[in-house]
This record gives sequence, structure tokens and C-alpha cells, in this order.
Amino acid sequence: MDTLLEIPALTDAEELTCDVLVIGGGTAGTMAALTAAERGADVLLLEKAHVRHSGALAMGMDGVNNAVVPGRAEPDDYVAEITRANDGIVDQSTVRQTAVRGFDMVRRLESYGVKFEKDEHGEYAVRQVHRSGSYVLPMPEGKDVKKVLYRQLRRREMRERIRIENRVMPVRVLTAGGRAVGAAGFHTRTGSFVVVRAGAVILATGACGRLGLPASGYLYGTYENPTNAGDGYAMAYHAGAELTGIECFQINPLIKDYNGPACAYVANPFGGYQVNRHGERFVDSDYWSGQMMAEFAAEVASDRGPVYLKLSHLPEESVTALESILHSTERPTRGAFHAGRGHDYRTHDVEMHISEIGLCGGHSASGVRVDEHARTTVPRLYAAGDLACVPHNYMIGAFVFGDLAGADAAQYTPYEGELPAGQLREAHELIYRPLRRPDGPPQPQVEYKLRRFVNDYVAPPKSGARLSLALDAFERMRADIAAMGARTPHELMRCAEVTFIRDCAEMAARASLARTESRWGLYHDRVDHPERDDASWFHHLDLRKSPSGAMEFTARPVAPYLVPVHGFAPAGGPSRHLGEVHPENVATAGGRETAPVAVRQEPAADATTAALARPGENAETAATPRLLELLALTDAEPELPALETYLNDPEPAVRRTAIAVLTETAPPGTGPALAAALGDTDASVRAAAAASLRELTETLTPDPVLRDRLVAALAATDPDVRAAALDVLRGLRAGGVDLFAASLSDSDVAVRVAAVRALVSVDALAELARAARTDPAREVRVTIVKALAGLAPGPDPDVLPSVLAELLDDPDALVRGAAYEALGTTGCPTPLARHAESALSEPSWQVRAGAATALSAADPGVAVPALAQALADPNADVRKAAVLALARHRATEAARAALTGATADSDADVRAFAARAL
Repeated sequence: MDTLLEIPALTDAEELTCDVLVIGGGTAGTMAALTAAERGADVLLLEKAHVRHSGALAMGMDGVNNAVVPGRAEPDDYVAEITRANDGIVDQSTVRQTAVRGFDMVRRLESYGVKFEKDEHGEYAVRQVHRSGSYVLPMPEGKDVKKVLYRQLRRREMRERIRIENRVMPVRVLTAGGRAVGAAGFHTRTGSFVVVRAGAVILATGACGRLGLPASGYLYGTYENPTNAGDGYAMAYHAGAELTGIECFQINPLIKDYNGPACAYVANPFGGYQVNRHGERFVDSDYWSGQMMAEFAAEVASDRGPVYLKLSHLPEESVTALESILHSTERPTRGAFHAGRGHDYRTHDVEMHISEIGLCGGHSASGVRVDEHARTTVPRLYAAGDLACVPHNYMIGAFVFGDLAGADAAQYTPYEGELPAGQLREAHELIYRPLRRPDGPPQPQVEYKLRRFVNDYVAPPKSGARLSLALDAFERMRADIAAMGARTPHELMRCAEVTFIRDCAEMAARASLARTESRWGLYHDRVDHPERDDASWFHHLDLRKSPSGAMEFTARPVAPYLVPVHGFAPAGGPSRHLGEVHPENVATAGGRETAPVAVRQEPAADATTAALARPGENAETAATPRLLELLALTDAEPELPALETYLNDPEPAVRRTAIAVLTETAPPGTGPALAAALGDTDASVRAAAAASLRELTETLTPDPVLRDRLVAALAATDPDVRAAALDVLRGLRAGGVDLFAASLSDSDVAVRVAAVRALVSVDALAELARAARTDPAREVRVTIVKALAGLAPGPDPDVLPSVLAELLDDPDALVRGAAYEALGTTGCPTPLARHAESALSEPSWQVRAGAATALSAADPGVAVPALAQALADPNADVRKAAVLALARHRATEAARAALTGATADSDADVRAFAARAL
């Protein structure tokens, strides 16, 4: 077992100082550091892995998607292309920066030693992949790009300006006076706490690639670099920066089961293309857009799927060239994958599928809002690369915006004020919280659960209901994340990443819920709002963290274009503040139907009883030194004597906490101690003791002291205590018929229900039968009826049928329904079957469903004709009950005929059970 890492004190932080802090050592971060240093700034580059092989670029790059090379493409054409691809929702001033600066960046990279493909005359071998414009520039040795860049960082003149701290992971950007002043994080190998004081901060942490879960189920088998967990998205959000386009997901075509890109943009110039299983090209839209992915997804799901990248028709030289690129650069394992399946491009086309969802500015439009200088909405905070919302920015755009950020940030000097103590404490808690519970749920389990929710509820096609369920799930996940355990710095890093993923998941769900239209094809496909709505939604959707901590939204009109684009005419104007976006009500399926109402014949509860029924409402919440002492004692596995002083403390909060500790450690004597606490003067303490006793029932020893205290609790004034005492006595098998039956006259319904369950445990049929006839509460009678179906007949076999027969005429519909349902288990003689046949026309569907169940145990001659008619009932649950009943009569021809007809029912359950019966 790993040695548990000690939590460093907040005051023991290692403090670093710089002019420009760059977070992330990938594509954009490396360029930002180089440019800032060239401008004279002292740069600190933090990378949670190692800069030599970090970032998406380190995985290899086989070409540039957006090279605007003079003579082959024009900047304005590129800007228009990206505008159309993004359904008009772009800030053209940012896209234009990539268009006009991209070629200079290509030349700069060449000066570093990066190789781009050229023809025999030294001209760039730009390829046309899309239907308009030639922007793809192959990189024959693209696998070495990151090594080339690292070499630049380690040049002597750069080492004098750039300090690289590998294995340091920031978790929060620090702000003061409304601007970025540094960051807080930790060392992913030593666990030490690290604080940075800076003049400006550049976020370059890449996409949120670990958002959706790949079809393989592997946490790190993502299309995007799996180390990119949305770190920068979360840090920018918590620093107060605006994010935009978060509802516009990244979804890509990929190789089936491999989660690597199919690389159609590489294969297309060689003559490869996407086809359905008939070999037909099917994509009508252009490659850039989410509409293409919508067409792709529709084809995969149709009878024309699967979809393939067709290569088998190519000549040998083309196949050889493709293998040399695809098997060595973009994914070096790709050749091994195909070989393992016995596939060869000469004989097999490549089956394609659809990636999990992610957030990425570089491949769609989800990111931190930036201007044409890479500035965010927080002064002195910058964002570049896939993290920034510069639609379809790709590698060249990441380099361009890294350069812009580094140039602009270089003007600042380190912050000299006091670093924000509250933000430092929050960062420290986020980092080291898992060490306090080393045996808590491990990060892989929690992350899998979180990302499965993303797949289930957030991935398109989207709907308001599913997105609302997502928000509910992500809110619950806060507790799971807070409970995660870790023992090593590496595990701390993974736990921190899960918090980033959760933040990104909530952003994605809320933003998708806010934009009530469909746009960008598959990227934002709202089935409940299927049309594009330019009148209301020709806007950027910006989100930010409000001063109260809530996620709030603003609809920001698209600014007038620099390059006119047919079909879009943005006019600018004021923004529309939307505020918080609230989920839909998904607590019930359809409208909230009113259940049958029971006529109460209970004595009115007095004010004291009502107060006791709400334990903890007025309980103290303030922490005390005694609480701190008690919490410190928890890890020592204290025995009961050490806790008794806290169990008798004057403060209810201390007594409640002592009960929690006692429950967690369960030393000898726990049962009697908890039973004694049932008599506490504070309602919240009594409730805690009752809950603990129920939790520990199976582990408690039924000694006389415990039993006596529980029996004494049956006379308590608190009904929750009386009910708990009955439950625990039942669980311990420490009570008899007389003891339990005495509580059938209790004034509280919940206590009488507990008494019924206790009597069932001792097969007290006679006592239950009497209560079924006399108890005034429907809840009690329903509980009894359901229990009667599972009881032994007893010495008088006529008691059970007679009780059920009487209850068929109960004034309450739910009691009648339960009585009919019980007949399906105990047997339904012909007189009662006729009764059930008539009940199939009752107004209450619960009664009709129960009657159908009763007929499952009746004579087929009576039951089958009635059940066949019940298959036309307007309520699906009644039809389902009828099908299940007919299944027990399927030996008859009439039942089989009825079941055959039910296989075409509109309800899936009815169809499925009918088919199974046949």
C-alpha cells in the first residue's frame, strides 16, 4: 500500500514570481512563452506533465488544416468559410487573426525546423480537401513538431527568460482588484503546495477532451488528448472570465473502436472518401461544419450504415504513402490496430464512427471568450489554443493566439500586493481534500459515473428534459467528488481533474438548455427545438460565474462582419441578460396526476408533535472547539468510554456528531448507547440516533440492555422514535406478537405501519386481519393487504380469503386495487373472479390493473375473455397487467391469440411482455 501523503500547511507554500505565467506547455503555451520571452518578459511555464511530451501536439500532427498560403487561398475566403461553418455565430476579428497571421506562423515554425510538404519547386504542397478553398498543408515529419518546439525553449537565450516547472498543476487562477495576479496549484510528484505571483496569466490548457465517455468505456481512450480534462475552462470560469459557445460541442468522425481520427482530410487528397456500406458518398455539407456530422450520424444510424473511409480502390503507391503518414504521425498505434484485426488498406476500408462529445474552440466553437489579442474578459488573463473560442482554430490558430497572448502579456510586471487568502484556502482545500479520506471512492469510479451521465443526458440529440436530468445528476455528483479518496500526488491530480470535468459538464448542460434552438448540426441538436431561430438566437451565448456563485448567461449579438457572408447579416446591438437558467420539472413523467385521496380519521397533531416531526430544523450549526476535538478523535477509532462525554455534551450539535462517530466506528456497546440517545431532549439528536440504529441493526447484538431500552422507547412522545424502536426490534427478532400488536393502536400512522411490518415478521395473521378491517388510515390498510399475500394461511384457512373479499369493497381505490392484486398470489376462486371481471370497468386504473392481476389466478374460462378485452384499456399499466395475466393462461388458444395482438401495442412494455409470453 502506498504511504499516505501528508497534507502540507497552507503557510508552507512554495511561492514563485514572474512577469508572465503560462499555464500549459502544449501548442499555444509553448508559443506564448517563446514570444513573451522574446519581448523581454520573465516567463514561468507550468506544465502538469513534462513540456517535452505534453499537449495534443505531442501525439503527432500529419498536417495543417487551415494554412492560408498566399497564391492558394485568401484570408477573406477563409474567414467567410469559417463563418458559414459556424452558422454565422463568430467574432470575425478573431478568426481573421488566424487568416492573416497563419502564413507567417508557418514560416516561423519552419525556421525552428518544422517541415511542411513542398513540391519539387519548393512551393508548399497545399491540398484542397473542402469544397471551397485549399487550406490543408501536409507535414511529413509532423511527429517531431513538439520536439522541435522544446528545443527552442531550451535554447540558452530562452533559458535565461523562461523558467519551466514540470509536474506542477495549477487548479485556480488568483485574482485581486478585478484582475489576474497569479495561480495556485501543487507538484504532481511531491504534493507540495505551489503559489505563483505574476503580472499576467495565460491559460493554454487545451480542450476538455475527457467530457463524454468513449464507446469503448476507457476513461482515457478519447479522441482528444486525454490529459486535457477541461482544466482551463474551469479555472477561467472560477476566475470570473466569460466563456462562450459552450453548447457547441466537438464531435468528430473516428475509426471504430480505436478513437483515433479517420483522417479523411489526409486521405482525401490521395483519393480516399467517406461512403456508406453501399459505397455511396453521402455527405452533402462541407467538411468544416456540424451539419456534416449530423449527416454522418444519420447515415451511421440508417440501414445504409456502417460508414467507411474508402481506401481499397487506391493504387499501391497511394496506399503506401498513406501508411507512411497515418501509421507514424497522427497515431503511431494505428498500424498495429489494423494489423491486429487482419485489416489492410488494400483489402479493407476503414469503418468509421462518431466520437464522444468534448469542448474545444479549435475544432468547434466552445471556449473562453477572447478578443483579437487573446485577452479574456478578466484583465491580464489570456486564453489561447483549443481553450479559446476562436472557431475551428486548429494548430495554426493555437500558435497564432499563443503568440498574440505572449506579446500582449509581456508588458506587465509581477503583482506586488497581498495574494488573496480566501482563494488560496479554497485551492488548498480542492487539492488536498482527497487525502483526508484516503479510502474514499477512487477517482476512476467517480469519473466514470460522471462521464456516463454526460453521455446519457448531454450528448446530442439534446432535449430540455434530458439536460435537466443532467443538471440534477451533476449536482449530486458534488458529494461523490467531495468523497473521493487519494494517497499519492498523482491521484490528487486525477481527483482535481474530475472537479474540472464536472464544472465543464454543468457548463455544457446549462448552455445547451439556455439556447432554445438547434444550430451547428449535430453539435447543438435540440429535438424539442428542432429549428434554427435567427430572430431570437443570432447571438453568442456567454456564461460567467456571478458574484453569488451561480452560473448566469448573456445573449450577445454577433458583431458586424469584417467580411460579408451571404445569408448572414449581423447588426450588433445591446446584449440580452438571461441570468440563471433553471432546469425543467422532470420529477414526474407528464403532468403531476393527483393520486386517490384518503379520508383522514386521525387526531390532529398538536404543536409539540409537529415540531418533533421536523427534527433538526432549529439545530445549531456553529462549529465549536468540542466538535473539532471530536472530529480529531474520529481517526483514532475511539472506544465508547472516550465518546461518552461527547454523547452527553450540552450542545446538540456535539451530541449529533458523537452519534455519527459512534455509528462510523461501532465499538462494543454502540447499540445500547444509541438506544439511550432515543430519549435525548433534542429532536435532531433523537432523529440521528434512530437513523443510526436502523443503519446498524444487522450488526447489533440483541442483548437485554438494548432490548429493554428499545421497548422503553415505544412509550416515547416522539413518533419517529417509536417507529424506529419497532423497526429495530423487528430486525433484531427481539419482539413478540403482544408487544408489536400493542402499537396498532398508536395515534401515528407511521408507527402503526411499523407495527404492521413487525407483526408480519412473526406471522400474526389474526392481528393483521383485525387491523385491516378497522384501521382508519389507507396507508396502514394497503400495507396490511400487501403483507397478507405473503403470509402463511394459519390455523384457520378461511381467514385470509374472507379478509381479502371484504377489502374488495373498501372505500379507498388503492386498497381495493391492492386486494385484487393479492388475489393473484393467494388464488382467485370463481366468485371473486366474477368480482374482478366487473372491476375491469372501474374508474380507477389501479383497481383495473389489480383486477387483471387477480384474473391471472382465476379459471381461464372466466379470465381469458375478460383479459382480452382489457388489452384495449386506455391505460398502458392496465394493459401490461392483462398481458402478464394472460401469460399464465397461454396454454389456451384464446390467450395466445390475445397475446399475439398485443405484440403490436403502442407501449413497449406491453409489446415486450406479450412477445416473451409467446
